[in-house]
Amino acid sequence: MAVLICGSLAYDTIMTFEGRFAEQILPEQLHILNVSFLVPSLRRDFGGCAGNIAYALKLLGGEPLPMAALGRDGGDYLERMKSLGISTAHVAQVDDTYTAQAMIMTDRDNNQITAFHPGAMMQAHLNQITAEQGAAVGIVAPDGRDAMLQHAEQFVAAGIPFVFDPGQGLPMFNGEELRHFIELATWVTVNDYEGKMLCARTGWSEADISRKVRGMVVTLGGEGCAVWEGGQQQHVAPVKAKEVVDPTGCGDAWRGALLFGLERDWPLAQCAELGNRLGALKIAQRGPQNYTLDFTPEI
Repeated sequence: MAVLICGSLAYDTIMTFEGRFAEQILPEQLHILNVSFLVPSLRRDFGGCAGNIAYALKLLGGEPLPMAALGRDGGDYLERMKSLGISTAHVAQVDDTYTAQAMIMTDRDNNQITAFHPGAMMQAHLNQITAEQGAAVGIVAPDGRDAMLQHAEQFVAAGIPFVFDPGQGLPMFNGEELRHFIELATWVTVNDYEGKMLCARTGWSEADISRKVRGMVVTLGGEGCAVWEGGQQQHVAPVKAKEVVDPTGCGDAWRGALLFGLERDWPLAQCAELGNRLGALKIAQRGPQNYTLDFTPEI
């Protein structure tokens, strides 16, 4: 069955700084920060959480249904999704604004500085979730604030289990709102930093959160994942990448694999294992939607 992916579609402009940000920023001068970075390489990729997750899920053999909004400049993104066999039935095009844009600069240690213009993403709440869309599972990924709030409620009303994945959108919500998201959700996924922020804002520990949902996964970068179920933690080992080329979209690749497993009713730890494998493939390639499989996902 299909997986409904609520999140952003964006164009990523990715730049590489050959030095280290830490060597250019003086901590004692942060109050008057004024820095410039020479970036010899630049490229433009198709990105956004919904697009990246849909790409990963389709690559694995799943049926993604991205629900998102593009701007007047989004025609080539629509054509790309169609060429990949990804449904655009729930992708709106807003004529009076641009598609969301992410300007991402990466240093030699794979640290990133990102500037993000939301554009059409702020109209994503105009898309509505219904049971008739035929999704077996869904995800609320970073998107417009109103869209995230409304889509979580609509998943519950439609009887569709879903993953709450606030990502970089987490700072938009206060503790009460985040607690409500968790109470609505079936699963929660965050990275280590986001997990600490989520716990601080809600006043709940990872163990507490995991008791309110079927499971919570905290991704730990090169250290793998912490899978929490019923207050108990299980560590899922990382998969070593052939090389570390570009981290952009690595988390979205992981989430695509997670959804592939959840739709098939796999144990949560097994879903996380597949996510680690796909993330290792993605990080060895440039761009969030340029990698291919070198394994059979059902193994």
